[in-house]
Order: sequence, then structure tokens, then C-alpha cells
Amino acid sequence: MPDSNESNTTTNHDIIRRWAEDRGGRPAAVKGTGKGKDDPGILRIAFPGHGDDDRLEEISWEDFFAKFDDSHLAFLYQEKAATGETSRFFKFVDR
Repeated sequence: MPDSNESNTTTNHDIIRRWAEDRGGRPAAVKGTGKGKDDPGILRIAFPGHGDDDRLEEISWEDFFAKFDDSHLAFLYQEKAATGETSRFFKFVDR
């Protein structure tokens, strides 16, 4: 993974999972946004202790990546902030 404050984009599951887990992140979805039992809804990565959001519920990486791929998303992320600190900046974008 690049080591800069520039934004990078990937669809690689291993890179996304490693990026999130290196920052204490866990796969999550916004409660109540799914369209049925097998749809987790709007994807997020939860960072416990950093802006906890009680609207999020943890989901498995398997369910996270199934929805990610089905929605044709890409992961835009930053390794380091301009200050040089580890960044938790990310967003999901269309492929």
C-alpha cells in the first residue's frame, strides 16, 4: 500500500480488510437500511472509540464484501493524513 497522504482507490478485498483492521476498524452496516434478510444495507467501517455510531451494526467480512461487489463499489482511502499520522479517511465510490 502506498505510504502517503494521497488518496488511493482499490477493489482488492485483502487491501481493504488490512487497511481497516490496521486501524481497529470492523465491517458494519447502517441499521435498517437493508432490503430484506440477506441485504446488510449501507456499508460502513466502524472504528470503535472513534466517533462510535449506535446506528451501525457489525457484519461479517464475507457479508460486507458480497454487498461491496454486488453494489459495484470501490474503496477510496488514505494511508496517512497531511500531518503524517495514520489516517482513517475512506469512502465508497462507484467503480
